[in-house]
Amino acid sequence: MRKLPLSSLCCSVLYCSAAFAGDDRQVEIARQNGFVPKIQSASDEGLNAIKQFKLSDGLSVSLWAAEPLLANPVAIATDEKGRWFVAETFRLHAGVSDIRAHMGWLEDELASTDLETWLSILKADKGVDFEKNAKNSERVQLVWDSKGTGTADSSKIFAEGFNEPLSGIGSGILARKGSVFFTNIPDLWLLQDTKNTGAADVKKSLARGFGVRTAFLGHDLHGLRMGPDGRLYFSIGDRGANATAADGSTVKNLETGAVYRCNLDGSELEIFALGLRNPQELAFDKFGNLFTGDNNSDAGDPARWVYVLQNSDSGWRIGWQFLTKPEARGPWLSERLCYPEFSGQAAYHLPPVAILGNGPSGLTYHPGTGLAPAWKDHFFLANFSGSPSNSGILSVTVETKGAGFTMSPVEKPIWNILATDVEFGVDGGLYISDWVNGWGMNGKGRIYKVTAGGGSEGPLVQQTQRLIAEGMESRKAG
Repeated sequence: MRKLPLSSLCCSVLYCSAAFAGDDRQVEIARQNGFVPKIQSASDEGLNAIKQFKLSDGLSVSLWAAEPLLANPVAIATDEKGRWFVAETFRLHAGVSDIRAHMGWLEDELASTDLETWLSILKADKGVDFEKNAKNSERVQLVWDSKGTGTADSSKIFAEGFNEPLSGIGSGILARKGSVFFTNIPDLWLLQDTKNTGAADVKKSLARGFGVRTAFLGHDLHGLRMGPDGRLYFSIGDRGANATAADGSTVKNLETGAVYRCNLDGSELEIFALGLRNPQELAFDKFGNLFTGDNNSDAGDPARWVYVLQNSDSGWRIGWQFLTKPEARGPWLSERLCYPEFSGQAAYHLPPVAILGNGPSGLTYHPGTGLAPAWKDHFFLANFSGSPSNSGILSVTVETKGAGFTMSPVEKPIWNILATDVEFGVDGGLYISDWVNGWGMNGKGRIYKVTAGGGSEGPLVQQTQRLIAEGMESRKAG
């Protein structure tokens, strides 16, 4: 466990890790290969960065946690106790590659249909160093406030050992009732701490076979969200999938990004929607409608706000990314499939609701309590553009229009922060994970908390926090 004094956030830490049953081999491989994560020491940088943030009227922000309590945060999730789980990456450009650096693979990769084929492509390239690729491991970090002061002071490695040659970037995390779900190509993982040590002793793959090609960096498995039907929803970029769950249910989708769903034990795995390019996180509104932010293809096409309708096809296909003329992108641009609905547009796909952002990342929806009433029914989207000056949190609402939706004008509740994810805490605060700066791993990471007077400290929030902590299983109807 690592602890920092709350007053300064600037002392040395004790690093300790905990392995889990059935995963000793991968953890040991990483250690034998010299896996020593680069994590920066504590400093005042996180506090000083707040001076550069731009906040909407009525909002305030505080630093909840900073390096070395966490580093390289891709996604965050809270449990009923108010602890935060952080999906940390240490494999970005250090085990996980990008097809643009290996264009000699392209034809074989586009024809890849399963993990075995993809692995054979890597093995055929003598320039691939499998030992080096297995050196770094993705991690799940547990961060919490042990003293009840409102600021994190402790962290512990909850899970590691995600470093097989085909492992992607750990990009999705969800905690619920003692179970932590984690997405890391090629697996959807279930992690559990059954001994109450703060580290997972159970690690189980619920489904395997996601990501049958390299594709672009970051087009990984992510977006974990609990649906109103009690099922688990998650998304993937256009790395494709040929996956099987423990009950034998399968999904096969080789051309597009998609949204999948399954039961909490991984059973009844199925495709929910496809034709997306790189949808990051998912969020349901209060009526059970599902939305996501989908990224553009770097050819003048826009990033999009998408209504994820069951069995819908949003139109994207992986092969268009590599056409000779980048501006072409096939029907994606020539038929303007990537633009909101217009007269004469092709009817075989579901067009986006609107154009939104230029680097959609984390996403959440106002839960009914927290912040001020003015933010009720808002979505909050992390917009990641590589630098704080072009990044932050966007916020929109939607209204029905026929069988679809329209989007409100865009607001920027907090800007000048390189946000990777955004989630509401059980205390009503809006928590934001901060990559700090750049596209590469810098060994830094912060979590900020945004509050609003009268919204996130009121009695309704306190009552909601208590109900979440107690759970609903023993409560009587009425």
